[in-house]
Amino acid sequence: MIQTDICIIGAGPVGLFAVFEAGLLKMRCHLVDVLPQVGGQLSEIYPKKPIYDIPGYPEVNAQQLVDNLMKQIAPFHPTFTLGEKVKMVSRLDDGSFELTTSEDTVIRCKAIVIAAGLGSFEPRKPAIEGLEKYEGKDKGLLYMIKDPEFFRGKRVVLAGGGDSALDWTLFLANVAGRLTLIHRNETFRGAPDSGEKVFALAREGKIDLYMNADLQSVEGDGKLSAITFLDKDQQTVKIETDYLVPLYGLSPKLGPISNWGLALDKNNIQVNTLDYSTSIPGIYAIGDINTYPGKLKLILCGFHEAALMAHSAFKYVYPNQKPSFKYTTVSGVNEF
Repeated sequence: MIQTDICIIGAGPVGLFAVFEAGLLKMRCHLVDVLPQVGGQLSEIYPKKPIYDIPGYPEVNAQQLVDNLMKQIAPFHPTFTLGEKVKMVSRLDDGSFELTTSEDTVIRCKAIVIAAGLGSFEPRKPAIEGLEKYEGKDKGLLYMIKDPEFFRGKRVVLAGGGDSALDWTLFLANVAGRLTLIHRNETFRGAPDSGEKVFALAREGKIDLYMNADLQSVEGDGKLSAITFLDKDQQTVKIETDYLVPLYGLSPKLGPISNWGLALDKNNIQVNTLDYSTSIPGIYAIGDINTYPGKLKLILCGFHEAALMAHSAFKYVYPNQKPSFKYTTVSGVNEF
């Protein structure tokens, strides 16, 4: 059981900055994100992309911004549940909330902040019949890598050609017992330097690499035991394996949030612009997940929303207390 003042759903830049604003008001935060690391789209999709509209930074690398935000919130000691999706929310008799994740983690909090960006990211899956039978770490089919050591000494097949597939190939080459990378095109989409390193591993015989290859089927008796694919010559190849990890990218979806009874406008949550509260008292929505007249989906706008949200949330979490608003140049940042 995790107990906290505020549970923030989404550990992207806006969710991380919300920790800072809440921390200034002495509220503790726990963050939940379906991705295996913090940073949201910045870390998962374009970590090396430069961003030009963050105040005080003429240019900042996306991952650098995430790293700086983590340093900024460190004094407030936030806690995290990563690689899990919030699937259920209920209100308790005392007005607080209880959240349950896809891995049955239970979190109790006094207020909820939804900072889920474009929604929960769902993995893009190969179009293979019967794939769902093998989904899960105990059955052999995974779409994310949370703990590389889990694959120590195992036979692993990765599929994909983006940065995620290349980075994990380079990492797991010295972890897996045998590693195979399958890519459906003749060139990689990821960083050229990473691609060259992957080709070098293949030439050295440290990994098996198949380009212009297309996954066809999976098989096993309750647990994945083999995969088949068409190689560049359209010949069927079968590989015995312990795990298959398709890394085809992520697709944003609103997910379970759509069933929580919130007022929605298509795939966005309607909010009151006075404090970015939703139609359910005690639940707020900030960043790209919300909508209101004049909404701009910019990180800096999400930062603004986080500040106003935090002051409103304080009144909800501590209705009998008065927040002490001081400029940080006067009060500083006081560690918990």
